[in-house]
Amino acid sequence: MSEEILQLTKKLLNYNTLFMEYYNEARENGTTHDFHEVIKPFANEVNTAANEWAALMKNWLAKSPQKHLHPKQIDTTLEHIEQLSIQAFFPKTSKSRFLNANRTVEYFLLEILKELEK
Repeated sequence: MSEEILQLTKKLLNYNTLFMEYYNEARENGTTHDFHEVIKPFANEVNTAANEWAALMKNWLAKSPQKHLHPKQIDTTLEHIEQLSIQAFFPKTSKSRFLNANRTVEYFLLEILKELEK
């Protein structure tokens, strides 16, 4: 199970990097993508991976509680990922709010990697 979590966590970290790239591109160029052709399929892909990750994480934490990882953090991270996957395409999204959510996701995912690699 932890191998699956490790792979999904790395995948979500990659998505988180993509969120930043898409967001910066949207802000710099004012680019808007078609919702049904680009944004929705991307968000659905991200949400599928994120939901699978969240289910595995909750199961793992239930079986082997970690000192610095809690189920509430999983829910919060999942919410942030779902929001970021869509907000990344909109240049009018609040920059500070977007960056804070992005950093929060990155921090928590990196903490999970540290725990898994122990």
